[in-house]
Formats: sequence, structure tokens, C-alpha cells
Amino acid sequence: MNPIDGHLGPHEVTNLLRAWRGGSEAALETLLSKVYAELRRMARAQLARERPGHTLVPTALVHEVYLRLARDRAIPWQNRAHFFGACACMMRRILVDHARRRLARKRAGATTVVFQDLADGSAQASSGRVDVIALDQALENLESLNPRQCRVVEMRFFAGLSIEETAESLGVASRTVKLDWTKARAWLYHELARGKA
Repeated sequence: MNPIDGHLGPHEVTNLLRAWRGGSEAALETLLSKVYAELRRMARAQLARERPGHTLVPTALVHEVYLRLARDRAIPWQNRAHFFGACACMMRRILVDHARRRLARKRAGATTVVFQDLADGSAQASSGRVDVIALDQALENLESLNPRQCRVVEMRFFAGLSIEETAESLGVASRTVKLDWTKARAWLYHELARGKA
């Protein structure tokens, strides 16, 4: 049993994704019913990093991901790791959009997220909170410099995928993911610290 998709065999997620892309609405319904628990776990992990008292709940975040998936059948799905990485990216976008709307309404204070494990997990880095909008901008900047490192951050931090699952999704060696993860964390730490100066 795979920890990422508990009730599905190794190729079932991929097969359901392909069937859905081919026009089967039932395939998407089946897929989401099978991976719902994992998507809720991802949503809970995302929201646990947000400021206390966040108005979104895991169920609402998962449902918004479902709506976005249902609107975009054209994604060229590769495998289950790619699917969960894409869902994590969607969750990130939803939270950033939510933060921007909240800031536009309140026009005060920053919406923050805990970004642990930056700069090799130093106590200073792992104990702080960063502005979710600043983090999103830093990730966009990283994507323009090194798209693969950005994907690694999305899959490792936002989706909670292992090194091996991330490597499988990206079609690279595990050691490449480890190196990208280390470089991307250091780059983000410095980029976010520079933004606070």
C-alpha cells in the first residue's frame, strides 16, 4: 500500500488521470473519492503553517482544488506524484489568493505562513513566520531562475512528497532532488531575508 494514495495500487492514479483526461467524468469522481483523505491531510498541513484563526478549513481548500481540477482537463498528467504536486501548487495559489483578498479588505498586517527547514533547518529559520505573499513572490522569482527547483519546493514543502516521489514525478535522480531542495531552501531563505531588510 502506498502511503500517498492508501487505497489505490501503484498505477491506478495514473490510469484514472488518463481516463479523466480522455473524457471520463466518472474517472475524476473515482480518483477524488480515493485520494480525498490524502488531499485533506495536505490541506491540514498547509493550513497548520498559516496564521492562527485562518478562515479557510481543510474541507473548503480541498473542494476548491476539486473545482480547479474539474475546470482544467488538459493537464498532461504523468503519474500520482505529478497529480499531488499539482494539487499542492493549487492549494498554494488558493491560499495566496485568499491572503491577497484578506489584505485588500483589511489593508493592515501581513498574512504569514511558517516555512520550516529553510537554510538547513537552523533554529532562526525554522522558528520564524514569513508573509505568504512574499513567499509566493519568492517562489515566482525562483521559478524564473530555476523552474525545477521551484517544482521541488512545491512537491516537498507543499505536497509533502518524499525525495523519491519528487524524483519520480520530475523524472530525475533522487540525488538531483536532494541537491535542488538544499539549493532552493537556501535561496528562498536569503530572498525572504533580503525582502525583510
